[in-house]
Amino acid sequence: METMFWIWMAAAAVFLIIEMSSPTLIFLCFVVGSVAAGIYAQVGPEESYYWQIGIFAIVSLVLLPFTRKFAKKISKPAPELSNVDRMIGQTALVTEKIDPDLGGRVQFEGESWVAKADEVIEEDTKVRIVKISGTRVIVEKLTS
Repeated sequence: METMFWIWMAAAAVFLIIEMSSPTLIFLCFVVGSVAAGIYAQVGPEESYYWQIGIFAIVSLVLLPFTRKFAKKISKPAPELSNVDRMIGQTALVTEKIDPDLGGRVQFEGESWVAKADEVIEEDTKVRIVKISGTRVIVEKLTS
C-alpha cells in the first residue's frame, strides 16, 4: 500500500498547485481529501481502493461548504466609491471663470479643481459636476 500512499500524496500536491493558481480555495478540499485517503492507504487494510476513494470523496465534499464560507469571510468586500466618483452629481463653486477653450477652476469641498464646460460660466456661479476626466472636472451650470 506504500504505492497508493504516494499516489494520494502526488494527487494532493497537484491539487495544491492548482489551488495556489486559483483564488477560490475549492481545491483545498481535494488536498485534504487526498491526504486523508493517503493516510488511510498507509494504515488501512490491503486492497482498500474503494475505501480510499470513498474517504477522498466524503472528506472533500464535507469540507466544501466550510471552505466556501471561509473564502467568503476572508475575501474583500466590493470597493467603495472613491472620492472622485462621489463628486459626480455634486455642486461646486466656480472660483475662476470657465471658458470652453481655456477652462477654469472650481472649488469642491475645500479643494480647487481645474474645470471644463461647454459654455462660459462666470466666477461665483454654482455648477454641477457631471464627469471626471483625468484631473479635470467637467461641469454644467445649475439651472435655477
